[in-house]
Amino acid sequence: MRQIFIFFSLFFVVCIMAQGQSKNLPDNVVLTFSKNKTHVSTSETGDLIINVSKKDERKFKANGVVRYSDFGARGDGQTDDMDAIAATHAFANQHGLSVKADKGANYYIGGKDRTAVIRTDTDFSTAAFIIDDTDVENRNAHVFMVSSSLEPFKPEGISSLKRNQGKIDISLPGTCLITVTDSNVKRYIRFGPNQNNGSSQTDIFIVDKNGHVDMDAPIIWEFDQITEITALPMDETTLNITGGRFTTIANKAESKYTYYSRGIAIRRSNVIVDGLEHRVTGEGDHGAPYGGFINVSNCAYVTVQNTILTGHKTYRTIGSAGVPVSMGTYDISLNRALNVSFVNCSQTNDINDGTYWGLMGSNFCKNLILDNCTFSRFDAHMGVANATIRNSTLGHMGINAIGTGTFTVENSTIRGRTLINLRSDYGSTWEGEFVIRNCIFVPAGGRPVSASLFGGSNSGQHDFGYTCYMPERITIENLKIDDSSHPENYQGPAIFANFNPKMKDESYKEEFPYVITKEVILKNVTTASGKELRLSDNAFMFRNVKVKSE
Repeated sequence: MRQIFIFFSLFFVVCIMAQGQSKNLPDNVVLTFSKNKTHVSTSETGDLIINVSKKDERKFKANGVVRYSDFGARGDGQTDDMDAIAATHAFANQHGLSVKADKGANYYIGGKDRTAVIRTDTDFSTAAFIIDDTDVENRNAHVFMVSSSLEPFKPEGISSLKRNQGKIDISLPGTCLITVTDSNVKRYIRFGPNQNNGSSQTDIFIVDKNGHVDMDAPIIWEFDQITEITALPMDETTLNITGGRFTTIANKAESKYTYYSRGIAIRRSNVIVDGLEHRVTGEGDHGAPYGGFINVSNCAYVTVQNTILTGHKTYRTIGSAGVPVSMGTYDISLNRALNVSFVNCSQTNDINDGTYWGLMGSNFCKNLILDNCTFSRFDAHMGVANATIRNSTLGHMGINAIGTGTFTVENSTIRGRTLINLRSDYGSTWEGEFVIRNCIFVPAGGRPVSASLFGGSNSGQHDFGYTCYMPERITIENLKIDDSSHPENYQGPAIFANFNPKMKDESYKEEFPYVITKEVILKNVTTASGKELRLSDNAFMFRNVKVKSE
C-alpha cells in the first residue's frame, strides 16, 4: 500500500511539472510557471531558464502585452539585456501577447550566443538598442528571429516539375511556400575573382491547398528530378514590427568572408517592418562583412517601410581566384524570398560615397519592389524573377541584376556607372524585358565617363549553368541623360556597352552563345550633352538589334 502511495505521489509531481512547462519553445529555452517570483537565468550549458510567477502570468495576460522590464531588462545602456529580451518574447509567444519596449530605454546587447524569437506583434517604440559586435560568441546568431509557429513538412509524391507549371498534383493543408532543390544540376557558376562551381538548382514558389501555383511568381526551372523539397505553411495574419533605434558597434575581425548575421532575420510570411532605424559605428581599417541587418529568407509578402538603414564600410580580401577583391557587405539581404517591398526607405550615409558598399544584395528572389527609396544600390546576384524600382534614387553602385521576367524602372534617378548593369560574373543574363519610364540617368554620379545605358560582359566562353540572354526587348520612354560632364572625344551615350571586345566579326566563335537583344524601343530620350544616343562601340555584336524611335 505504501509503495502504491509513493508511486501515485511521484506520478502527480511529474504531471504538475509537465503542466508547468510550456511546449513549442526553442531547444535552449525552458519556461516554467510557479508561485516563485518571475526570474530569468541561464544554466551551465547556456540554456535560458525562465520562471514566471502565477500572479505575473495573470497580470501579463490581462494587460495583453509584456515589456522587457517585466523580465528584468535594465535598459541602462550598460547591463546586457539580451536574456531578458529573449525571455520576454518566449513568454509572449506562448500566450499570443504583443511585446513593447520601454520608452526611452537603452538596451545593451552583448556578444552572447542568444536569439530572441519573435512570433507576435512587437513595438520597439523609441527605445535604443546597442548591438556590440566587438566580442561575439557566434557570428551566425541573429539577434532577433521573426518566425512562424507553423511547422514545415516534406510533401510526398512530387518527383519532377516543369517550368511555368501551373498545377501540381498535391493536396495541402493550406497555402504553402514550396522550396525545391536538384543538387545534381548546378546553376550560377560564377566567373571572375570570386569564381565558384555554382549552386544547386533551386526554386521557391507559392501553392494553394489544391495545388495551384501562384503564377505571379512562377516556377523558373525544369526539375527532372528533385533531391529535396519542403513545404512551409504561410501565416494568414500579418505580424507587425514597429519602431526601434538600433546601433551596431562593428566587429573588428579579420577582413575575410566570415559574414556576421547580427540583426533581424525574417523567416515568416506576411510581415510588416515600420519605422525602424539602424546605424553603424566603430568601423576601423579592417573588419568582417555583414550579411544584412534585415535578413529576409524563405518567406513571402514582407514589407519594410519608413525605415532608415546604413551602408557598411568596404573592406578587401583575397578572392577565390587568388586576387584582391572588395567584399560585399550588406544592411539588407534577401534570399529565397517572394514579394518583398521596401517603401519610403533611405540610408544614413551618402549614396554616392564609394567607400561604403551598396546597401542591399539578393539571391533566388521573385517580385522585388523599391518604392520611394534612396539607396546606394539595388542588386540581384543569383537571379531575380521580376523587379520594380519606382520613385527612387539609386547611388554610386546603381542597378545590378540578372534574372528573368520584367524589370521596370520608373520615375527614378540612377547615378551608377551605367543605367543598368547586367552582372558579368553571372553571364550578364536577363531572360525577359526591361521597361524604363520617366527616369533621369546621371552617368557615374556626374564624373566624366563615356556613358552606356546597359553594361555588362559575356565572352561566350564560360559555362554559367544556363543559356545567357540579353533582354529580348527594351522599352525606354522619357529618359533624360545628364551627360554634361564627359571626357574629350565623347561620341555620345551608347545603348549597349562593349559586352565582348573580341567579337569583331564572324570569325569569333562562342562556345556558349550569348543571345542578343531583339528590339529596343525609344521614345523621348534626351541628353544634356546634345549628342545623339547611339547603339554601341561594338556595332558588329549588336548588328541585328532593331532600334525603333517613336
